[in-house]
Amino acid sequence: MTNAEIAKDFTELLKQGQNEGAAEKYNADDIVSYEAMEGPMAICRGKEAVRQKGQWWQENHEVHGGSVEGPYVNGDQFAVRFKFDITPKATGERVTMDEVGLYTVKNGKITEERFYY
Repeated sequence: MTNAEIAKDFTELLKQGQNEGAAEKYNADDIVSYEAMEGPMAICRGKEAVRQKGQWWQENHEVHGGSVEGPYVNGDQFAVRFKFDITPKATGERVTMDEVGLYTVKNGKITEERFYY
């Protein structure tokens, strides 16, 4: 598959709510994930650590709705825009989340993801 085909399939899976399936199919074993925040999940290394971060997010947020836009492809990278109406369980305060994920593809797998918000 080309990088553009990978980006399209990955993003379509996300649009269908199949985040775990998309990650399992396309994340490299040694993927590195960077969040725009401080703390223990600011940088996650490895497919299992990224899976655990996603699981933590799911368990700690109530999602009321949202959208996934893209992909926007440039060479070995693509961007996806996420907009979600969520309530973090820790605060109970409903907010709109608007972020961009930038993904880097090498040898048919996503080797890096960076989130901007």
